[in-house]
Amino acid sequence: MADLHLQSLTDLANGLNAGDFSAVELADILLGRIEASGETLNAFITVTAEQARSAAKAADAARAAGSAGPLCGLPIVHKDIFCTRDVLTTCGSRMLENFVSPYDATVVDRLNAAGAVVLGKTNMDEFAMGSSNETSYFGDVKNPWNLECTPGGSSGGSAAAVAARLAPAATGTDTGGSIRQPASLTGTVGLKPTYGRVSRYGMIAFASSLDQAGVITRTAADAALLLGAMAGFDERDSTCIDHPVPDYTASLDQSLKGLRVGIVRQHFDEGLDEGTGKQVREALAVLEAQGAILTEVDLPHIDYSVPTYYVVAPAECSSNLSRFDGVRFGHRVDDAEDLFDLYCRSRGEGFGEEVKRRIMTGTYVLSAGYYDAYYLKAQQVRQLIADDFRKAFADVDVIAGPTAPTPAFKLGDKTDDPITMYLNDIYTIGANLAGLPGISTPCGFVDGLPVGLHLVGPHWGEETILRCAHQYQMQTDWHAACPEDFR
Repeated sequence: MADLHLQSLTDLANGLNAGDFSAVELADILLGRIEASGETLNAFITVTAEQARSAAKAADAARAAGSAGPLCGLPIVHKDIFCTRDVLTTCGSRMLENFVSPYDATVVDRLNAAGAVVLGKTNMDEFAMGSSNETSYFGDVKNPWNLECTPGGSSGGSAAAVAARLAPAATGTDTGGSIRQPASLTGTVGLKPTYGRVSRYGMIAFASSLDQAGVITRTAADAALLLGAMAGFDERDSTCIDHPVPDYTASLDQSLKGLRVGIVRQHFDEGLDEGTGKQVREALAVLEAQGAILTEVDLPHIDYSVPTYYVVAPAECSSNLSRFDGVRFGHRVDDAEDLFDLYCRSRGEGFGEEVKRRIMTGTYVLSAGYYDAYYLKAQQVRQLIADDFRKAFADVDVIAGPTAPTPAFKLGDKTDDPITMYLNDIYTIGANLAGLPGISTPCGFVDGLPVGLHLVGPHWGEETILRCAHQYQMQTDWHAACPEDFR
């Protein structure tokens, strides 16, 4: 069982079903690796060892009784943005450093019901605001491929944990690329579903019209398996859409012959790292060799996606985070002089610099006299971007390009330049603005660091992008690469 940590979620499911090992044995191995990783990666905020072993025992009993769920005994980790009953849920912030959730998010509840064993809660950028996992109150997360580099963000802890083989799969959230960008930078698979595909109930809100729960795994097949358990209508979330949930694993082996793949012209400009561009083009050639038809597509308004996002997202963040005032819950100072002092100092101490920057930006664009000039205009441009995608999907089945413009960058390199940091999501933000599904799959290395191929589908097109990613992985082995120090 020495190599169980190297196996994919799908392989582990087969092993558990065959009786090659037990859920308890598997959980113990991974908990030992998490403990050994310690401060090396700083990927975890909370490790739930006792609960994991109890869940693993229950999973073994369920399998013995013939009542195993689809994920019975399979270990996962949750981004610390999902409320988890009786477990610390911090959102990477001092504001919530002592918050123990009294209930489970729908994502947590559904994965528990499917039999998953939760090993812990992963580190993240504070309130999911960041692209490098350097804004967390609990410290930077390190990239397993190079400990001096960022794993990306905001789901950096989840991505680092999966890349370092501390867990075979993790949940994450994606507001502008926060699943797919860290997946690219760590050599993992990151899937953001269609907006409304997965319930946001119990997922602490950043930007409500953009946030979407998803997964980080090692393979597209693993992502399909997890999504099937997470997806579906939830009446507790008013943005969740009642749309049939297919078996995402059923179509993975279908051929790519005749699949129309659109290559975004704007995503291969001077902003793309030369080595990354080369690896992505080689990946596209693999798809073409499998029968896919490549054609160039034009998204004329996509260059406005970053400025549009950084008006819309901060505006929604300003509204959502107003509830953290030191009165109802969250960090609270002890010696406030009056209510105004309580509000000001509790928020001043509880929020980090990046969160404060976005709250102030959002408050400004929503203020009287600026709403029409900024927020309303951004929403109009957002619609133009969505229309560009809709027109493109009239001619193609999948839109492809790089996930991030560069491989992982050094920790600290961009913290003093927020605009440069924001541009790291330049290729992923469009899918969030349009509510479309996207997946990043490893497609090579540049200077020893992984890079990703980004695939975007039309609304409810998860089956297509998962199949495309899976068929690519059947022809390559980039997704199987493991950092040398974590084998």
